[in-house]
Amino acid sequence: MEKLREQGAMAFAAVLSLFVLYTSAFGVLEPLVQRTTFLALVITLGVLHFPLGVGKAWRPLGALCDLVLWLLAVGTCARVASQADVIMTTLPTAEQPEILMAFGLVLVILELSRRAIGLIFPIMVVIGLLYALFGNYIPGELGHRGFDIYFVAETLLLSDIGIWGSLLGVAATIIAVFALFGSFLLHSGGGSAFMDIALRVSGRSTGGAAKIATVASGMFGAVSGSAVGNVATTGTFTIPLMKRLGYPAPLAGAVEAVASTGGQLAPPIMGAAAFIMAEIISINYLTIALAAVLPAVLFYVGVFGTVHVTAREGSLGQVPDDQIPSWASILKVHRVAPIVGAVGGLAWGILSGNSIQTTAFFGIVGTLLGVALGRVSLLAKRDTSSEPLTQQLRSALDGGANSLIVVGILLAGAQILVAMINLTGIGVTLSSMIVGEATSSLIVVGLIVAAVCMIMGMGIPTTAAYVLVAATLAPALVKVGVSPLAAHMFVFYFATLSVITPPVCVGVFVAAGIAKVSWTSVARHAVRLGAVTYVIPFLFLIYPGMLSPGLTLEYGEAVLSGLVFVTAFAHLFGGARITGNVWADSLAWLMVAVVAVFPHALGLVMGPVVLFALMWQSRRRFPAIRIA
Repeated sequence: MEKLREQGAMAFAAVLSLFVLYTSAFGVLEPLVQRTTFLALVITLGVLHFPLGVGKAWRPLGALCDLVLWLLAVGTCARVASQADVIMTTLPTAEQPEILMAFGLVLVILELSRRAIGLIFPIMVVIGLLYALFGNYIPGELGHRGFDIYFVAETLLLSDIGIWGSLLGVAATIIAVFALFGSFLLHSGGGSAFMDIALRVSGRSTGGAAKIATVASGMFGAVSGSAVGNVATTGTFTIPLMKRLGYPAPLAGAVEAVASTGGQLAPPIMGAAAFIMAEIISINYLTIALAAVLPAVLFYVGVFGTVHVTAREGSLGQVPDDQIPSWASILKVHRVAPIVGAVGGLAWGILSGNSIQTTAFFGIVGTLLGVALGRVSLLAKRDTSSEPLTQQLRSALDGGANSLIVVGILLAGAQILVAMINLTGIGVTLSSMIVGEATSSLIVVGLIVAAVCMIMGMGIPTTAAYVLVAATLAPALVKVGVSPLAAHMFVFYFATLSVITPPVCVGVFVAAGIAKVSWTSVARHAVRLGAVTYVIPFLFLIYPGMLSPGLTLEYGEAVLSGLVFVTAFAHLFGGARITGNVWADSLAWLMVAVVAVFPHALGLVMGPVVLFALMWQSRRRFPAIRIA
């Protein structure tokens, strides 16, 4: 039975991948048909990949439950797809069968969410549903007039603002094809090429092993949809390498966790949040991707600098020369052709004026052409050592589809929660309460929103966490004068940081498992290494021009101040010593960082001068710091 299940999973993964490729190339279907088909395939794969009771004596009962859940979900999706025209034109009312189907489908989505990521997210969705049904019993500002089960079922099942809303629409189109694009690029040999490039670029410098993790995880994360998946992928190589070269295990795990989290903040995909953000605030995707460039650069400059200073002060080892690949081996045709083809395909798609999903399709085509060119070069050299082409294609299709299981199910669940938030108006209520409590002070509102974002995002993948905080907390910032783009980027950053922020820091848990050390010790180093990231979002509020790239004075000021700030923060949290007195040195670095944050002419002139003077002084040799 289990072997049959695995074969079925591979078959449905291929079907889902081909469905995504077809609709991205030739145009999406009617919205309800596209979304119901996508969700039916994702749920099918979810049931096959996360079977109930596998390996236990009661597995037959679990298999029966899985079959019932699958039939309920797929039957409901088929019913909605067949009635798509009626639903969109007549706004039908829910009767007893629709109520059963609506809440049955919700049950399936929440159960698969529980199997995939745990209880926290399903519980939040259940609370949202209960609040919609029974909010009239809550006194005060948080209460509402209440909605009966028929109206809630109509909203969830018989409209395009419930389960079938825009979030699932984005998942079924743009996110789906970009997940496939990333999978094709990584399985084409791009993954190993990324790692070798990171080795070559960073391996010989101070703290080379940690910098490899930073560079490789950044490149992986830019095309990956999951910080946790990024840790699991690159961490299996980088963490053991760092430990081998004398890095303490907690530090090795923390470097990987922080670098992988940063990949979610970097264009082009940004953990798929960029596409959802474009949908929510009605801003062109390219505008969002360009706005995210400078903050992402500042993040990696800060992390890179902290790693460098930590390694220098702790006399941590470099990567031996015999473990660093040559440029000749990295730049072989069969290794770089898929990457060049992918970039070329994306460029062609953009220049031809295609939609985002069609552009990603051209990226996949370019990747495949690069693979074909690489194969020709290998055949010319009579080299048959590479993985069979059919296996590469199978792995790419399978990997892309499997990455969509969690994304698709979570966004369906997130759409349920967002629908209840919009239905009850709790998002507006919370925003008003936050602004009222903070007396409309921008920084105070920002601090409150940041804290709540990290709490609400704990234990939830990046995309779902962003959706949740965008619906409830971004309006609070907009109310005090922040632009919608800056407000959404602000909450996105803090929702993402929950991956490394205790106590529920999933990225840290995975890194600690690979490093074979307690998660608390990894978390301590992760917060220190990623400290700069907790302040970067506040720069969006202080320097609005940071998110508007161009040859303007505002953007130039944001670039200069941002670089001075993150460099000073890197030296502060890396433990750079000027006098050898910890308190005096920390105060000096902190003062430079504070001066850089506040926009004024004196700070822009003096900040860089003082920073470079302190950096020069910090190059003095002190005894190595013992890092535990």
